[in-house]
Amino acid sequence: MLIVSTKDVPKYEQHSHAHTLLSCALREYGIDYVSGSTPMVYGEQGKPALAGHPGVYFNISHADGISAVVVSENECGIDCEPVRKYNPKVVRRVCSEAEQAMLRAASESERDRLFFRLWTLKEAYVKALGKGLSFPMRKAVFLFDGDRIKTDISDCTFTQYIIDSELIVAVCLLLKTEEPNRLCLIKAPDSKLVKL
Repeated sequence: MLIVSTKDVPKYEQHSHAHTLLSCALREYGIDYVSGSTPMVYGEQGKPALAGHPGVYFNISHADGISAVVVSENECGIDCEPVRKYNPKVVRRVCSEAEQAMLRAASESERDRLFFRLWTLKEAYVKALGKGLSFPMRKAVFLFDGDRIKTDISDCTFTQYIIDSELIVAVCLLLKTEEPNRLCLIKAPDSKLVKL
């Protein structure tokens, strides 16, 4: 299940808002997260999991103007970001040579959105692995063929959404089987969503 909220909440409330969304999603799995009766456990790299629910995985993300949660039967990661001016130093640190060439070839008006499409995919992948930002992000390579996401990363599915042309959400599911887990998207009714 994927829940995306475009409610603009103050920075100090973003984390709490994302956990409210998580609580809503977990209710669909019959898990009471609000009362504190379902404690968290943490993996080696600090990735949280639900104690007593080994078959239910989740991940949250929040940024200015957006919060997102994914809950799945597969390990998962999610990232959401508003499109803004990207930092060329970050591009050199996290993007492969092929990705950097793709950014240089893009029109100036598309580079910011293109960078954040790459960034959210990389972040969702690293979060699904539970590796944290110590993972060498240049090794997770994504290219685009029109709206299609191209990568040589196997055993994962990637889905990306652009909301109102300015907010990007990427989801990574690590596959246990050859059939991808289906996501059910719940979004704010006033948001325009484009699935890529």
